[in-house]
Amino acid sequence: MTTSTARVLALLEILQGGGLRTVPDLAARLGVDERTVRRYAGHLLELGVPVDSVRGRYGGYRLAPGYRMPPLMFTDEEALAVVLGLLAGRRAGLVTTSASAGESATAKLLRVLPAALRRRLDALLDTADFTARPRAATAPETGVLLELAEAALHRRPVAIAYTDRRGRTSDRTVLPYGLVAHAGRWYLTGADPADDEVRTFRLDRVTALRLRSGSFEVPAEFDPAATVLDSIASTPWTHDVSLRIRSGVQHIRGHLPAGIATVTTPDEGTDWVRIRIRAERLDWIPPVLAALDRPFVVERPAALRDLVRALARRLDEYATDEPR
Repeated sequence: MTTSTARVLALLEILQGGGLRTVPDLAARLGVDERTVRRYAGHLLELGVPVDSVRGRYGGYRLAPGYRMPPLMFTDEEALAVVLGLLAGRRAGLVTTSASAGESATAKLLRVLPAALRRRLDALLDTADFTARPRAATAPETGVLLELAEAALHRRPVAIAYTDRRGRTSDRTVLPYGLVAHAGRWYLTGADPADDEVRTFRLDRVTALRLRSGSFEVPAEFDPAATVLDSIASTPWTHDVSLRIRSGVQHIRGHLPAGIATVTTPDEGTDWVRIRIRAERLDWIPPVLAALDRPFVVERPAALRDLVRALARRLDEYATDEPR
């Protein structure tokens, strides 16, 4: 969409608010001169929008009484994409508004669509089901997400008030490199200008935000998503698990995604890969190792070796037990 087209639509949106709008006021709001405002009003008239021109000292423009925008001219595929996008965003836990706001947005969209298309989309929403359960996550404030997005785009430092996972609060300055959505939560990744260390922050834990002066450059080839996954995988938990597995990285990643484990090769040319996992519980790890079906060594903790042996004994009993 060109800048002039966007401003013509912005003019229409202003006029739909009702009342008479003076030319100087419209020029100031659109960031153009008064002559351009008159040209934009002419464009709306060419599109069939009934714009009334009121002459005189306090004249300006207004929409004809009773005028309403026509139904949105979506194709079936476009309308389906928008409605399913709203639904998927809510179920994934990534919508930053309340559930009622998402539902009202969907209802408003359906209300202005042509009747035949609306009936078909209503039928889909009433009959569709999902195999994955909706994610329950604490979404960040809409203003925080949008302001951080602008700061990251324009390379502006930000000052944030942050509460960490242990409930400790602090004031920080961050150079926002990028925003990442992962597992129902939004994350900010960026550098601390005090020590140039890259850090990751959950947006729902940001309690205040303020733009700061200055600018910065993002390091070449910086990958925000990979940085967030590495940060989550290296978060300190109750158990620090270290394994060596004789397998390719791709096969391991099919069972241990990047958000769960970090993968490194200990020696160049070897086919053994080192795995690091931070976990609150260990009982889920032995079944994953069994599913990998590759030689492995448990370096730590010793409690994990006991759980692996216990699973091996149970599997052996299941395999040798005679059917009744």
